[in-house]
Amino acid sequence: MKTKLITLALGILGGFTSLQASAHHSFAAEFDGNSPVHVTGTVIKVDWTNPHTYIFVEVENDEGDYEEWAFEMGSPNGLMRRGWTRNTLEIGTEVIVTGTRARDGSYKGNVQTVVIADTCQRLFAGTSQRDFDESNAGKEDCEL
Repeated sequence: MKTKLITLALGILGGFTSLQASAHHSFAAEFDGNSPVHVTGTVIKVDWTNPHTYIFVEVENDEGDYEEWAFEMGSPNGLMRRGWTRNTLEIGTEVIVTGTRARDGSYKGNVQTVVIADTCQRLFAGTSQRDFDESNAGKEDCEL
């Protein structure tokens, strides 16, 4: 009886682990490294959760309408190692986001840099894009 209970518990635990592992994706599966995105907008939501942190930005398009963009960043741990905290981006903050667009053309992207518009603070988002060079990324957004 004890063996059956242990086997059942391990089976359930194994099921949960495999679901989480299969939910993760590679950069190239979801994002197009040849489709850059560069938008200015206002932060309307921040999801500080694993495996990726998301920021949601309201962006005014050329017609004067508003689009809600969802931007994927690195894990909370990875962002904290880069100097982020849960309070780095507050709701209402104007930001300039540079990254790559989702392959499906939706208003979704993978962030390379976030520049806080009023302070020109440049933050790196831990992109998983191969060959991304942080050395000059985002500097042009706040040339003084």
